[in-house]
Amino acid sequence: MGKRIISQARGKGSMTYRVRRAAYSHKVSYPIGEKKGIILDIVKSAGHSAPLIKVKTGSGIFFNVAFDGAVQGQEVIIEDGEAREGNILRIKDIPVGTKIFNIERNPGDGGKMIRSSGSSATINKIYEFNKVGILMPHRKEVKLDGNCRATIGIIAGDGRKQKPFLKAGRRYHKMKARGKLYPRISAVSVNAIDHPFGSGRGKRIKSKTAKRNAPPGRRVGHLRPRKTGKKR
Repeated sequence: MGKRIISQARGKGSMTYRVRRAAYSHKVSYPIGEKKGIILDIVKSAGHSAPLIKVKTGSGIFFNVAFDGAVQGQEVIIEDGEAREGNILRIKDIPVGTKIFNIERNPGDGGKMIRSSGSSATINKIYEFNKVGILMPHRKEVKLDGNCRATIGIIAGDGRKQKPFLKAGRRYHKMKARGKLYPRISAVSVNAIDHPFGSGRGKRIKSKTAKRNAPPGRRVGHLRPRKTGKKR
């Protein structure tokens, strides 16, 4: 009798495959209709690679990704101020060459891009029709609406990856807190009952291309790829 493969079991959810809800108790967002706020605290969130800042405004509290050099009690200007570290401005009002992070993909969505520790993007060029070019960390330019907001500066926590885990147990608990699969093993190394790529004596590799309408148990590998084989 067959059983669910790992990808199916994770999708269904169970006591084995579930995320700690407390890890994602802090939602990063931007307030609407506020002009300034005060940093109340710098908090650690298991669901985020960088620390977060807790900011109090006139109508409530919101969380943002902490910038390098953030200090408790510091004032944060929202949408109308100078391009100073920690301020939240529309990207059309930010000078070219400024480092930014937590960028909105669409105006008002609260920030979706550049949120991992130590990362930042750069305002590259101002275009016509209220478009702004942003140079991403992988050196690719993205054009966004000029009314999208972003935070000035570089995200705190740079050098996080330079510190080794040292023990597999530490990595296990870190991955478990974020609901990630660990340890990751090769699909071809498991039994045939556990994965479509499984078994194959001598590790003879099977086709990794999955059809567009493949069922969940077969939906692994390359999903409806446009091309396969070595890139020439």
